Amino acid sequence: MHPAFSVIFFTVASGAGFGLISLLFIADFFKLGGGFSDDQLVAGGLIALGLIAFGLLSSTFHLANPKNAWRAFSRFRTSWLSREGVFAIVFMPLALIYVGSIMFGAPEWLRVGFGFLTAVLAWITVFSTGMIYACLKTIRQWNTPLVPANYLALGYASGSLLLLLGAVFAGLETTPYIAMSALIVSIAAVLKAIYYFWIRSPGLTPTINTATGLTRAKIKLLDTGHTHGTFLTQEFGFQIARQKASVLKVVVFVVGFAVPGLMLVSVFNQNGGHAAAIVAVVAGILGAAVERWLFFAEARHVVNLYHGAQRC
Repeated sequence: MHPAFSVIFFTVASGAGFGLISLLFIADFFKLGGGFSDDQLVAGGLIALGLIAFGLLSSTFHLANPKNAWRAFSRFRTSWLSREGVFAIVFMPLALIYVGSIMFGAPEWLRVGFGFLTAVLAWITVFSTGMIYACLKTIRQWNTPLVPANYLALGYASGSLLLLLGAVFAGLETTPYIAMSALIVSIAAVLKAIYYFWIRSPGLTPTINTATGLTRAKIKLLDTGHTHGTFLTQEFGFQIARQKASVLKVVVFVVGFAVPGLMLVSVFNQNGGHAAAIVAVVAGILGAAVERWLFFAEARHVVNLYHGAQRC
């Protein structure tokens, strides 16, 4: 699939924002590391909402007619894209009420109640984003429960690193935030490794034989029916060299997981805590962006089997 920058920005930014506000509620509820002040919680909540809002807006840029984006909300019963949009719309006022309850000193039950609903809706929305791709049987690399699991893990990993950065600048006890980030980043790394191993499994790859149902002999397409590229070959026939993909996967694990892990150790040892926390956030987000580019670049739609490819 052709990697669209707008979708990459959307999934990385909104995932980090949803992860941040969910974990911010946990930090607020359990008063981790001594607890953020109300002003710090409001600032963190607004940063998370900003990431989510800009991410959601950017998702419309890859549409041929962005003014028709409202139609995405009309198929809630059958479309994960519609569910994602609806859940995101429901999430926004709940999140604003949660942040407002902190800002204006609302009763604790109101603050906790709307904070919990906000965290739940954030999780559901990210899950729905992952399911948009996981439900597509025509793209084997996406048609797996590992996709929404990876979306959740990477979003919450980015959010946990942002929360740790906030804890460092707020002067809180960072041990619980370091432990939280280390756990989530480790889970994200393991899930990503499993996913990369799974998509390379040759026995699951569709071929021109399985596409046509003719399995007694090797089928070869003699004529694609066109001499130039088409919309299908441009959007669904994007190809990336295996060597380049392997290098980028190394980048994902080094920049997206190893560097943040080393920075967590530096923060724990109080060696340049502020700088280390900033590097962890930047590296984590860059690694997530590379991972998301690869996620699209390595996806092979079965329509390629009818345009010259022998397997997907």
